[in-house]
Amino acid sequence: MNEQTKISPDQVVATVAIKKIGNSSGVILPKDVMARLGLHHGDEFSVTLTSEGGMRLTPRDPHFDKAMEVARRGMKRYRNALAELAK
Repeated sequence: MNEQTKISPDQVVATVAIKKIGNSSGVILPKDVMARLGLHHGDEFSVTLTSEGGMRLTPRDPHFDKAMEVARRGMKRYRNALAELAK
């Protein structure tokens, strides 16, 4: 990793605005930010809300999504047993 791609956790690298795109809204990332993060058009992300009131964007992983769906079904099916184990 070279010096250009190193970004400290709380470093502000750009300010962006939410813009209307057709009937939707979106955030336009500057070209240099996309290059520094290794992003490409069409990349998908998961949005997680943080306890500090912000949000975290993480690259979407279809395998993780499938595993979470299986886990959710198991937690729903074995809800009572899991509640007892949590005591």
